[in-house]
Formats: sequence, C-alpha cells, structure tokens
Amino acid sequence: MTTLDDSELVFDKDGVRLTVEDAVATVTLTNPAKRNAQSPALWRALTEAGRSLPGSVRVVVLRGEGKSFSAGLDRQAFTPEGFDGEPSFLEMARGSEEDLDALIAEYQEAFTWWRRSDIVSIAAVQGHAIGAGFQLALACDLRVVADDVQFAMRETSLGLVPDLTGTHPLVSLVGYARALEICATGRFVHAEEAERTGLANIAVPAAELDAAVRDLSAALLAAPRSAVIETKALLQGAQGRSYEEQRTAERAAQARRLRDLAGLGD
Repeated sequence: MTTLDDSELVFDKDGVRLTVEDAVATVTLTNPAKRNAQSPALWRALTEAGRSLPGSVRVVVLRGEGKSFSAGLDRQAFTPEGFDGEPSFLEMARGSEEDLDALIAEYQEAFTWWRRSDIVSIAAVQGHAIGAGFQLALACDLRVVADDVQFAMRETSLGLVPDLTGTHPLVSLVGYARALEICATGRFVHAEEAERTGLANIAVPAAELDAAVRDLSAALLAAPRSAVIETKALLQGAQGRSYEEQRTAERAAQARRLRDLAGLGD
C-alpha cells in the first residue's frame, strides 16, 4: 500500500478511491470530468470499499472530486452498446424478471453498507447530486452540504423509479408528501431547503465544506465507540417499534452499557 498525504491508500480504481487515516476512512468519487457519473463498475468498487474497511474505522466520509458530488447515472447505460463488458440497460430489460431483480440487487449493494451499525457515514455534498447521486448521499447516515448543492431525483422524469435504496431514507427524512413531490417533479432541492427539511444536517459555504466534515468527524469520534454503536442501533430500530417496545429496547441497551462499564460484559 502507498500513502496519500497522511492517509493510507487502500485502493483506487473504477472511479473510486478509498483512503484511511486512523479511525476515519474517506471514499472519494474520482471522475470529475464526468461529474462523477455512476456506472456498474463504480458500484462494484463502492461495494468493495465497504468490504475493505479496516476494523479500526469508525467514521466513513463520502465525497466527490470537482464541482459536483455525482450527476447520477452515466447516460451511456441507456445506449444500445452500454459499457464495455457490461449488459446495457436495454439488454437487461429483455432478460427474465429473476435475472433483472438479481442484477438490480447487486447494484444496490453499493448503497447499503453505509448504514452499518459499526460505522457512522457522512456524505460531503457539493454541486449536483442527481438521481443515483442523490440516492448515494441518502445512503449515508449524515449529510453535510455546500451552499451550491443541487439535489434532484430525476428517475421518474425519465420514466423510471428510484431503485438504489433512496426512497426509504427520503421518506424518513422529509415525509411522504414532500418525498412524492420531489420525486414526481424531479425538481432541485437547494441547500436552504435541504437543511430546513432534514435532508442535510449542516449547510455551509462551499469553501468550508471540508472543514465542517472534519469537525463533525471529530465530534463523532469523541464518544466511546460501543456507546455510539448501541445508540445508532437503538435509533435505527425506533421507527419499526411501538413506544413501549422502544422503551424496552432502551432499557436493554442501557443495561448492556452499564454492565460493560462495570466490567461485567460478556
């Protein structure tokens, strides 16, 4: 392995670079000439990034090089030739339902690992985050955005649906009615609205984006790892539990923490 600044380079391929510095990993989309447009190869690299994280990593930052976080799916996917060595989307449509379902499920894996209980993920978003780019930002636990951010869910406008795991977090963050309006119209959501509606945790001037992400990462690392893991799991399960069930889950989680602090854990 080589080093990049003070970080250890884990891999750099197919438009994705993974570096690690102590307890913070950074996943960078590295094709600014194409505004970090996404492809199946990039999705496989993102999946590999999740599988390659050292056990010491507690915070994962996702960012895009250049002026845009990610302008979404590379339109080459919709051409008859598609990408080299990949089935075009037109070919995929002609396959069996089972094959199509399996292929989409494979693509979705690039978007699922960001909410693992043992890490906290932060999307640092500037410029365009459209379609698959919007869904990739939504895949993370937290979002810090620059004041030039432009979120948009354009799939419905193209006759498709958002299928890269973005619908669940979008509804959870902004509610059904606003999520429907955002998806059905394909309109832009800018920084002020993103922060006001909960899509963004923090909105800052573009020049301050990196510093804001560093500050948030440091704050997340200040608490004991085991307590953050338990709290994240507790919050993730809250929507699926009743009030009384959540009370029970809180008691069980706190009992585990107290036993651990007392040196009585398993």
